Amino acid sequence: MAGTHQDAALIVELAQWGAMNGLADAAGKVFSDDFDPDTAELSDPAVRIVLGFNETVGTLVKNDLLNRELVYDWLWVAGTWDRVGPAALRAREAAGVDVLYENFEALAAGQR
Repeated sequence: MAGTHQDAALIVELAQWGAMNGLADAAGKVFSDDFDPDTAELSDPAVRIVLGFNETVGTLVKNDLLNRELVYDWLWVAGTWDRVGPAALRAREAAGVDVLYENFEALAAGQR
């Protein structure tokens, strides 16, 4: 099913929120050559911003509040998960909370 005007409006709002939250700078950091996914931690503000933004998008998609295909046209979810997912998995294990960032992970898995 194609995205709706409501989906488009929500994407614009999410993009604005991401800009206000420093998402562009955070994404620049996690996609830089010197960023190491194997040592990245949740204590890094850039990692937290990227994880939080994408978990929000994943939650909206999971609950049918945002069109999945439109999101996949907009964001490289799978590639982003590859960069920050290892930090999320380590945080999940340390906290003993299996659901931590699960919606982002599931959204990324669906894009592969």
